[in-house]
Amino acid sequence: MSILKFISLVALSFILMELLSYILHRYIFHGLLWKIHKTHHESSHSLFEMNDLFSLSFSISAIVLMIAGLHENILESIYFPIGLGITIYGILYFIIHDIYTHKRFAKLKTDNRIINIIKKAHQKHHQSAEKIGNEPYGLFLFDFELFSRKLKK
Repeated sequence: MSILKFISLVALSFILMELLSYILHRYIFHGLLWKIHKTHHESSHSLFEMNDLFSLSFSISAIVLMIAGLHENILESIYFPIGLGITIYGILYFIIHDIYTHKRFAKLKTDNRIINIIKKAHQKHHQSAEKIGNEPYGLFLFDFELFSRKLKK
């Protein structure tokens, strides 16, 4: 596999993770698995919440894929770049969502306009602590223009 195909698989995996996260968040986390996800919508001062089980499951999946890819030539394996794409998504999710937006593990400040728009959109989702929640359900998948205008106000 060429470097271009490798990078394309990483990028595609990242994009598919956001789509999967949106679908899972909207229809499963705010549905069948609400009892677990509800811990994320409640005020809590604990370091961990039951909702972290979802991130843990994605992390384990990524690790398994990358280990499987290491048993082959990394550039020939489809498993490694897929696992890497999931990992990159997870790292960005952790930094933007857990650290910056929710200030769970550290306080992080930034003047980055894009990250502040993402934070504003996620705060809109958290305006409701109900099972039937508010859009947006994705971290990166939302109406950037709408929240960009709200940030200016």
